[in-house]
Amino acid sequence: MHKNSYHRVIFSLAVAASVMLGLCLTAGVTDAAALTPIEQLGKHLFFDKISDPDSMACAECHAPDVGFTGPIPGINKHGAVYRGAIPTRFGNRKPPSAAYATLSPVFHYDMEEGLFVGGNFWDGRATGEHLGNPAADQALGPFLNPVEQNNPSKMAVCNQVAASKYASLFVSVWGSLDCSYTGVEQMYDRIGLSIAAYEASGEVNQFSSKFDYYTASKAPLSALEKAGLTLFNGKAMCSACHPSEPGPFSDKALFTDFTFDNLGVPKNPENPFYAMDKVYLDDGTPINPQGADWIDPGLGGFLMTRPEWAALAAENYGKQKVPTLRNVDKRYGNGFPKAYMHNGALKSLKEVVHFYNTRDVLARCDEVMKPAPRVNCWPAPEVPENVNSDELGNLGLTEAEEWAVVEFMKTLSDGYVLPQ
Repeated sequence: MHKNSYHRVIFSLAVAASVMLGLCLTAGVTDAAALTPIEQLGKHLFFDKISDPDSMACAECHAPDVGFTGPIPGINKHGAVYRGAIPTRFGNRKPPSAAYATLSPVFHYDMEEGLFVGGNFWDGRATGEHLGNPAADQALGPFLNPVEQNNPSKMAVCNQVAASKYASLFVSVWGSLDCSYTGVEQMYDRIGLSIAAYEASGEVNQFSSKFDYYTASKAPLSALEKAGLTLFNGKAMCSACHPSEPGPFSDKALFTDFTFDNLGVPKNPENPFYAMDKVYLDDGTPINPQGADWIDPGLGGFLMTRPEWAALAAENYGKQKVPTLRNVDKRYGNGFPKAYMHNGALKSLKEVVHFYNTRDVLARCDEVMKPAPRVNCWPAPEVPENVNSDELGNLGLTEAEEWAVVEFMKTLSDGYVLPQ
């Protein structure tokens, strides 16, 4: 199915979530002083090292200066998966951007289009069904994940917040801070809602890129950037999944349709999760019993855990959430490395565009686990089922056209400063 036909996603789900949180879907640029009390509280929680041991905050994997994703050059160059509070433990996917994540709708299946939409995490498992917003549901996951912040319980998280310097702000926002057996569930949910409030603020969702100023007629695109935009919306077919026009969830372009796709991405041989068969949790079980044989099931793996959707798991096996392209090139400087795709297998925007352009044209690499970069061959897909062959794989772009698309995507980084 061509995704550019998908424009009937349920807007009311996102509206209901944003109303409950008191969030604005189209917030403009703000600074810290302009944050509301709940947004300030969420910011404290986002940057506080609420982990066991106390070494890891949300911001460790979602740093503002690189687009709220991974900020460590050495990790991005290789495995792209970030270590947890216990440094020998690793999860299985690179951190997605936390920016613009609050605009994703509650996870649902559109029967007319035959597509799953929304949620957070690469596999959509933070559905938003619990707190009304996928970002709020997602915020609760890493605290208790043993390969991330590794807290032993919700009460342990609550107790750290109660002992913090911002505990009085929590009470001011929510009216209480009760970590007792009867109060901890509500307090824990309020922690997630507070983090989502910060993630929905204008400090995180800035809409302050050169592209935003261009669409507001405040800044011109260069000839190359404009050519890239034309290709992006046309021959390169990027806008089929990353629409450059406003949609049902915002009056500004979000550069994602919040659906899921298997792009035929190869394995990242340096993903540390493959070695997690030799690293154990506190109960003595290995983190990844399958070791190097592990295959990422993506959305299909999550659907298998839900009886109402399990019958659709096979046709969604290997699919991952379509990320926003906002801040896709935001970095500390031109030499700062970033990793792309759910597993960090591709290491530059040029390599990503080249992959989209030539995946089905170039020969297969003999060495399936050969590390990137690759320009003359591509390894086989990690998951060969359900690969999208309608919108990528043989686009017929010239190298100059590939570079033009890259130059356009560079205009999507927040923090653009208008020339004086």
